[in-house]
Amino acid sequence: MASSVVRATVRAVSKRKIQATRAALSLTPSAVQKIKQLLKDKPEHVGVKVGVRTRGCNGLSYTLEYTKSKGDSDEEVVQDGVRVFIEKKAQLTLLGTEMDYVEDKLSSEFVFNNPNIKGTCGCGESFNI
Repeated sequence: MASSVVRATVRAVSKRKIQATRAALSLTPSAVQKIKQLLKDKPEHVGVKVGVRTRGCNGLSYTLEYTKSKGDSDEEVVQDGVRVFIEKKAQLTLLGTEMDYVEDKLSSEFVFNNPNIKGTCGCGESFNI
């Protein structure tokens, strides 16, 4: 059974233009560093897996889990030595998305800056496309 990595928040991006890449998902340097740090103590895991689940007040929510292998229908994104696997159900919702890691005085979390999102709930935990 896979274990959860950390909390993730979703942000609809409308005013900022994210540059398209060949990968379905791009990672900021802070996200790369945090994933490397999380995986350092888990040598049996090869990366993290991003998925979506139906929950929350707005429909969908992202999940992050450690993974030991690539699933048959997972898409693999490799950036700066970090491997992120995207579940089939999440692939279309993540196209053009930037994954960031943000720390402030009250919280630390992965943030998905997604230009495809039409709306989010007030807390930023769930979204709709």
